[in-house]
Amino acid sequence: MRRTRIAGAVLLAGAVTGLAAGPAQAQEYRYWSFWDGKGGSWAYATEGPATQRPADGAVEGFRFTVGADSAGAGKPRPAADFDMICRDTPAKDGRKRIGIVLDFGTAADAPGGERPPTARTECAQVAEDASAGEALAAVARPLRYDANALLCAIAGYPKAGCAEAVNGSKDGAKGSASSAAPSAGAAEDRADGNDGGGGSGDGGPSAGLLGGAAVVVALGAAAVWQARRRRG
Repeated sequence: MRRTRIAGAVLLAGAVTGLAAGPAQAQEYRYWSFWDGKGGSWAYATEGPATQRPADGAVEGFRFTVGADSAGAGKPRPAADFDMICRDTPAKDGRKRIGIVLDFGTAADAPGGERPPTARTECAQVAEDASAGEALAAVARPLRYDANALLCAIAGYPKAGCAEAVNGSKDGAKGSASSAAPSAGAAEDRADGNDGGGGSGDGGPSAGLLGGAAVVVALGAAAVWQARRRRG
């Protein structure tokens, strides 16, 4: 009987784990995603803007999107075309040019009461050792950050909120997150401060996953306690 009850508690904890894991994996967030322009196409960045130091001629993209990870994030819609973006910015000694693409997303992805600005491109001419975040700051102020240095707004958009959970997320897990995705470190979309485009310090999906894990542990412990009480 004792073994049966313990086994039942373990099965209950396992069932709770399965139930809690589903919503955590499917939870979507509204955030600024960070992209590298390579060969005219976009690839989700593998590190955050604060640490990535692109070479002269690189193109970096920022897209306001809703997604659970890199597989669900919307790519910047303007082309990653350095020659077009920086054609009117002559090269200078001791400086580098970085093409910046700003895609403010769609009306469907916008926070309530806000309307996304039109997408635009900028050519940032910055110091040779400048990061992607510094290039962004040179052409897209005002930027807004939260207390953990997570990038919340570019060019003042959105006016409020930061990597907020979106209600009504679709069921089912999505592809694994890259180190720049919200569940790995928002995205990590920190244009200044600690790298956030890898890591779990983004305050978005990571926090949600940790919260779900805490619930699983608590309910599992309760199931074991109940089994022991019945034995007594």
